[in-house]
Amino acid sequence: MRLVTFQQNGRPRIGIQTEEGIIDLSIAAPDLPKDMLSFLQAGDTAMKEARALENASVHHSINDVHLQCPITVPPMMLAIGLNYRLHAEETGSALPKVPLVFTKQQTCANGPFDDIHAPPESALLDYEGELGIVIGKKCRRVKKSEAEDYIAGYCIVNDVSLRDWQSRGAPASFTMGKSWDTHGPMGPGIVTKEEVGDPHQLQLKTWVNGELRQNSNTNDLIFNCFDIIEFISTALTLQPGTVIPTGTPSGVAAAMKPPAWLVPGDIVKIEIEKLGHIENKVIAEPV
Repeated sequence: MRLVTFQQNGRPRIGIQTEEGIIDLSIAAPDLPKDMLSFLQAGDTAMKEARALENASVHHSINDVHLQCPITVPPMMLAIGLNYRLHAEETGSALPKVPLVFTKQQTCANGPFDDIHAPPESALLDYEGELGIVIGKKCRRVKKSEAEDYIAGYCIVNDVSLRDWQSRGAPASFTMGKSWDTHGPMGPGIVTKEEVGDPHQLQLKTWVNGELRQNSNTNDLIFNCFDIIEFISTALTLQPGTVIPTGTPSGVAAAMKPPAWLVPGDIVKIEIEKLGHIENKVIAEPV
């Protein structure tokens, strides 16, 4: 099942995206919560009710709606750095012994087809195509063997980064380099774990202006999705709606010779097998 947040006639709501269009849950199941975060917080009962509607008649054409960030204000965004073997190699870094966790602030969350702002304070704007985990149940101290039980589904995330701000000393620099407004495009929806199957066998590709920059597979992850949940939940209570970008593969702009930084006018497209794609235009930040 592919859950989406969309806007139609100026009103945001949630639905199920099918090949035919959008099933509007505010019409098909008016008793369900009207936003994605509340829907996930409602747990298995809400998910089961929505799943029973997967074959219902659609209410909107995909061309008549604007897909928004699936969770417009995620309660937490906890990202993982340096988590693909080939990406570690291209940066000349040793493989980490534990997941390298940093925070992207919730205000960076952005729609799957909305603009990315290039701020005047930096010219070192980079893309990072990533598989995002969406937590479906509140959890703490989760065992790796049980981690999948707490996942609602997966989405695509672009962990947009300002490399100069990121390198201004650790560890706070990661938050400052990766949390600028609009620098967390995600979507196009949340694909439930049953539909995705094994999240560690998915092809991931990133294009900039049609040029293929990243072409990898999640089987190159150093720490897989279940490792990550076990590690983070040892210390933190994960809330429904938490998004965990799992790291980016090789091919980032910073590793190119010379670096090929994003500039206004560039189009970044990220595609992950079974999840679809997101596509964002870079524009100068309106000031």
